[in-house]
Amino acid sequence: MRATNILNQLIVENSRFQVLYNKLVKPKKKKGKVEPGLMDFEIFKTIILADPTTKVPEGEDVDTLSVERMENVKIGKFSQWLLKNFLTPKLPVTIANLDWRSPEYKRGVQRVKDLFIEDLYKVTDDLVKFEKFKQYLDQDKRDINKYTVDSLFDTLENFEIPEKFKKNQEKKEGKKSRDGFKHAGGEIIYEGNEWTLIKIEDKGKLGKSAAEYYGGFHLDNEDESRWCTSSPGTDTWFERYIKDGPLYVVFPNNDKGEVGKKTGLPKERYQFHFPSSSFMDRRDRSVNLVELLNGPMSELKEQFKSQFARGLSSQSGEKVEVNYPDSSAGKFIALYGFEELFSSLPDNIERLFVTNKSKENIALDVPPSLGRFKNLSVLLFQNIVRTLPENIGDLSKLTIISLPENKDLVELPESILNLEDLSFIQLKGSNPNVKIPEDLLKTLDDVGGGFYYKI
Repeated sequence: MRATNILNQLIVENSRFQVLYNKLVKPKKKKGKVEPGLMDFEIFKTIILADPTTKVPEGEDVDTLSVERMENVKIGKFSQWLLKNFLTPKLPVTIANLDWRSPEYKRGVQRVKDLFIEDLYKVTDDLVKFEKFKQYLDQDKRDINKYTVDSLFDTLENFEIPEKFKKNQEKKEGKKSRDGFKHAGGEIIYEGNEWTLIKIEDKGKLGKSAAEYYGGFHLDNEDESRWCTSSPGTDTWFERYIKDGPLYVVFPNNDKGEVGKKTGLPKERYQFHFPSSSFMDRRDRSVNLVELLNGPMSELKEQFKSQFARGLSSQSGEKVEVNYPDSSAGKFIALYGFEELFSSLPDNIERLFVTNKSKENIALDVPPSLGRFKNLSVLLFQNIVRTLPENIGDLSKLTIISLPENKDLVELPESILNLEDLSFIQLKGSNPNVKIPEDLLKTLDDVGGGFYYKI
C-alpha cells in the first residue's frame, strides 16, 4: 500500500503541469467554436516559475521554455495558490462595485492582473520567507490557502523570529563589516550631519552591482531592501530605471544598531528615482518626499533641487498647469516656493493653473514676480497660497481669478480694483474670513458659495 501511494504521488507530481495547462491555458471547443483558455501560456509559465519551490531541470533556459519542455519542470507547491490569486484577485471596492459585464469592470480587473505580474517578484520573496519561517507561525497561519497575496505580506511584514533562532542565524551567517558607505558604481555625493546621499548613474555592470549592494540584494527578510533594482540575477528592472536617470540611495548616519544582515548597511534606507516619481522606503513603499525634505531630511533639500527643477522645463506655451503632488513641478513649488518656478516660465503665458489636489494644506506667498506675466488672463491657485502680491493689479488682461480651497488666504490685494477686464473671482472653500477691501467689495456681486461677479 505504501508503494502504491508513493507511485500515485509521483504520477500526480509529473502530471500536475499538464492538468493545470489543460484547465487554464489550452483552448477548448464549445458548440463548434474554439474558445481561448483563461490565460496566456507565457503568463502561466511566469507564475509557475515565480513559485520558489518549482524545480527547473539544470541547464534549462527558462526564457525559452516551450509547452513540451515545461512537462520536465516539477511544479511547486505554491503554484496553484499563485494561479488562483491571479485569476481571482482581490479587487478594490471601486472596481468590485461595477457591473461585471461592463467594459470599465473588465479594464479594472485587467489592471489588477497586470499589477500582480509586475509585483510577482515581491510575492516570491514573501513565499520564500513563509516557507522558511512558517514553523514559527501560529498553527492556524501555516496554510498558504488561507492567505491572499496582501494578507501574506501583512502577516510576514512584522514577523519576529524567535530569539534562539536569530542567534543561530547570526552565528552562521555573521555580519559583513562595512567601510563607510563606499562601493564601486555608486558615488557619495553628500555627507551631512544626519544623512548620507549616494548616486548611482552607471548603466553597466558597476551600476547594477552598486544597486544590488545598496539595496541589500533584495533580501527583505534579512532587514535589507525590497527594491526590484537590487535583485541579483536579473538586470531588467535596474535597466528600466537607470536608462531614464540616476538612482539615489539615502542612509541615516546613525543606524541605531539596526542593520541589514547581508550588507551591514543601515536597515533604514530610501531609494529615489525622479524620472518615474518613485520615492520608496526599504520595503518598497511610497513615501511623501516633500514631507521628508521639509522635515527630517531637510539637510538634503538643496541636493535635490536640480532634480525637481527638471520638471519645470516642460512648462511652456500659453497655458501652464502645475499639479501637486502629481508632478515634479508641483513638488518643486511645495519645497522651494513660487519664485524659481516663475523664473523658469515664458513671459507670454495666458493661463496659469497651480493646484494642490492632495489632502495637505499648503500655504505659500505668491511673490511680486507674478507681475511679469503681462498676458495673463486666467489665474488659478487651489489650496496652495496664503497671500497674493500687491502688483497683481498690474496684470491688465486678467479676467478670472480663481482661489478655491485656500484655507489660509489672508486677504485680496486692493490693487485688484485696477483690473478693468476682471469679470469673476472664486473663493469657494477658502478662508471664510478672508479680507476683501471694502472698495473692491463694492464692485462685486456676491452670488453665494464663494462666487463673485464683477459688476
